[in-house]
Amino acid sequence: MKNYFTFTLITALALCASQVCQAQAKKSANEANRLAREGADAAKSQDWDKAVDLLRKASNLDHKYATDLAAVYQQRGYGLAKNQMFQEAIQDYTEAIKIKPNDPRIYEQRAAVEMKMYDYDKALADYSELIKLKPNDVRYLNYRAYIYETKDDAQNAMAETEKVLKIEPNNQEAKARKQRLEQKQAEKMPTPPPNTPAPKKSPSPAKKKP
Repeated sequence: MKNYFTFTLITALALCASQVCQAQAKKSANEANRLAREGADAAKSQDWDKAVDLLRKASNLDHKYATDLAAVYQQRGYGLAKNQMFQEAIQDYTEAIKIKPNDPRIYEQRAAVEMKMYDYDKALADYSELIKLKPNDVRYLNYRAYIYETKDDAQNAMAETEKVLKIEPNNQEAKARKQRLEQKQAEKMPTPPPNTPAPKKSPSPAKKKP
């Protein structure tokens, strides 16, 4: 009998605990939904700081809202970039990439800001990530070739240009770059010596008659 009561008590406690957990989970989900709705409304009003704060809280309660948070970071970054606040824009794009590391558009936007800052090494890294995600997109290959050319790295610039022309043989940007690179290479070649006639042989001295 004692064992029966013990079993019944344990079962009742377990059921109660389960109900409490379910109630807490439901409450947490409802709170996440509320925060996400308010965050979406703030984003529509372009109150980016409020939107980021609310959606960060929502995603902490329910990770499914992390995608919305990334979108708001991206939108705020775009607005910051338009206002020439490049460093702040890059920070927002970086936060968005942490959430969505396979989104080419975010890398592309961050690289564009880095190009405006003449931070070619970071832009090069972002375009390299883009090429991993979309290896046959000639836009990214052309950008990477342009950066190499700007850095006076003719070898890599030509290699990237050839990749573009392999995909799109009539790509005008790549064809023009190849011509420039070949011209620069030709200018660096040493000037060959002028063609001079070979010296004539000296006449053999006449043999004296004995």
